[in-house]
Amino acid sequence: MKEEKKIKTGFVALVGRPNVGKSTLMNHLIGQKIAIVSAKPQTTRGKIQTVYDDERGQIIFLDTPGIHKAQNKLGEYMDHVAEKTLDDVDVVVWLVEPTTYIGAGEQHIIEVLKATNKPKILVINKIDTLSDPAAIEKAEAEYRALMDFDEIVPVSASHAKNLDKLKTAIFKYLPEGPRYYDEDTVTDQTMRELAGELIREQALRKLSDEVPHGIAVIIDEMHQRDNGLWDIKATIICEREAHKGIIIGKGGSMLKRIGTGARIQIEKMTGDRVNLQLFVKVRKDWRDSDTFLKNYGFKDES
Repeated sequence: MKEEKKIKTGFVALVGRPNVGKSTLMNHLIGQKIAIVSAKPQTTRGKIQTVYDDERGQIIFLDTPGIHKAQNKLGEYMDHVAEKTLDDVDVVVWLVEPTTYIGAGEQHIIEVLKATNKPKILVINKIDTLSDPAAIEKAEAEYRALMDFDEIVPVSASHAKNLDKLKTAIFKYLPEGPRYYDEDTVTDQTMRELAGELIREQALRKLSDEVPHGIAVIIDEMHQRDNGLWDIKATIICEREAHKGIIIGKGGSMLKRIGTGARIQIEKMTGDRVNLQLFVKVRKDWRDSDTFLKNYGFKDES
């Protein structure tokens, strides 16, 4: 009887400050867009689970919210999700930017990471922005002086550079075991969740800076007709009447831009045509309301 080949499989947390490139890295590692990406911080709000599978085994990536000082109950929830995730994984991957400046935010993450005994891989992202290769070595030296990492891997997430090297490093520290998911599984997120996130991504990209942090997207209805067309009704939640006006725009122009961009992305995801209708509602200070946070899917996982 032929002996079955042993594989490695486990959970990997992607942590870091907001806007350091965690979602971009995860999307490129699995070769498909799952997590939304924007230039604004706090884009990821929950724990997004994706799966990478090859002959070596299976890596389940958990893209966590950026660890930061919370400003409201939503921020507290996001920090709780990010830090609690470290208790449930086999390897921690910390993304930083290629700089020797280590501020208060990085110091906070270092203290969080020191509290866990999981293998830690430091990923220095955005190396494509460097003109001096020596800058990578300087950054590595600064971080090694603060904490002992099992591996340090410089990458460019947006240019998919050194990602195979990172996967090899991750597999090195994963335990042997069976696959948790079928080999063709990419994410545990539902179609409704992905559609809602794609709408929020378009809002993040198109709205002015003061609005996006205060929005949520709720999928009210989503069903597919016999001819393949998806009918989706969604509501953008905001905190101020003034924000509602900005989201709608003059004559509905901004809402139309958000809807058009989102429809295109959802059609790419589903492979079918989409009829998307967007609405806007005001829920004053919803980010500090336990009731609204629970209703919008931000539940305490402890």
